[in-house]
Amino acid sequence: MSGSARQETDGVPLLVVLSGPSGVGKDAVLQQMRSSNAPYHFTVTATTRTQRDNETEGVDYIFVSRDDFRDMIADDELLEWAEVYGNLYGVPKTQVTEALQRGQDVFLKIDVQGADNIRRQVPGAVYVFLAPPSMDELESRLNRRMTESADALKLRLETASNEMQEAAKFDHVVVNHQGKLDETAEQIESVMERERSRTGRKKIVI
Repeated sequence: MSGSARQETDGVPLLVVLSGPSGVGKDAVLQQMRSSNAPYHFTVTATTRTQRDNETEGVDYIFVSRDDFRDMIADDELLEWAEVYGNLYGVPKTQVTEALQRGQDVFLKIDVQGADNIRRQVPGAVYVFLAPPSMDELESRLNRRMTESADALKLRLETASNEMQEAAKFDHVVVNHQGKLDETAEQIESVMERERSRTGRKKIVI
């Protein structure tokens, strides 16, 4: 990533909602942005999904039981939650509110359905859609990941095709080309700089 990464946050901190179809590389892009050591806060989603071998509790996701997740809903602890592919996913409110209060820009990685829900609650956030160069490339990435059965892969591709139709609802669309995470991260930072320079930007209220 270029040396333009922010070392401090001036003015009103941003809430950046990063979304896009499964397999587009949201996790990889955010990991690339973490490597810049800029003072961003990356929210960790709570989920009932089974933990994968390469995932770390509290870093990739907060893995909880379905009963515990239901308790979080009942106690109004989640900014947004949804059921995706039979699993529950939700964003803990405190992660977002506390980071914004500290003056940090906050990244929230979420599926397209969840982004739509948050858009109704927090219209002042910055909504970025991460897109693949093509659907063929997305299918190749999902095949290489090899974490789903043939039926599950088919469902993800069908869902991804529908999600691509939602890109126009987002403030910005960034294409994540294979092997070019640096460029993708830099494009997102450029989006943030443009948004930060907008006049009349108001403090995020949740």
